[in-house]
Amino acid sequence: MHSNEFQKFLEIISAECFPVLGKSIAKTKYAPIDLSESNPELTDEDLSSTAKFTEFINNHLKTHKASVAYGGYLEQRNIYKRSRYFNAENTESRNIHLGIDLWCAAETPVYAPLDGVVHSFKNNTNFGDYGPTIILKHNINGVAFFTLYGHLSLASITNLKVGQNFKKGTIVGALGSASVNGDYPPHLHFQIIKDLQDFIGDYPGVCRKSDLTFYESNCLKPDLLLRL
Repeated sequence: MHSNEFQKFLEIISAECFPVLGKSIAKTKYAPIDLSESNPELTDEDLSSTAKFTEFINNHLKTHKASVAYGGYLEQRNIYKRSRYFNAENTESRNIHLGIDLWCAAETPVYAPLDGVVHSFKNNTNFGDYGPTIILKHNINGVAFFTLYGHLSLASITNLKVGQNFKKGTIVGALGSASVNGDYPPHLHFQIIKDLQDFIGDYPGVCRKSDLTFYESNCLKPDLLLRL
């Protein structure tokens, strides 16, 4: 299925989706946030410090009277400069974000938006990485694709099994704290993946500009499902 067809498919099934952070958080409590390198508000912010980063997120939530700050799809960000994981090859840096981030309190439950099975899971422990991560495989009307949930709690993957079923609207896991989630303020990284390319428990959530054409067609805009 070509990316344009896949996009239309996602738009159609989005009406069936359960909110990934549950129904108890009203959409009026979601506020967009811009973490791109072009945002002048970040010029004087030291987001290399997790404490300062957390303070920035919390102030944004307070200012907007929100429970969740969201955004980030295809944002070019400076925050990855703090981690060698994104610059390990001393070539072109990976700094373009491929999912949507939902910044909110640690232990916030994460729900399956659609029926799915656990394809794989892993604790990705590099500094700045996903931490505990779950990938669900969905097969809707004969179309197979994947959703990735990063920066979860350790408990989210402790008793998990490959092939385990999750019905739409059931809890998949919960958000982890900075101590386990790659050293970020608590948030969910949610990503749609058309072709998982044999990855297990992991998939790039940040890419180089030179690879963007491929990833933009393989990791479509998450809001096609989330409708925020």
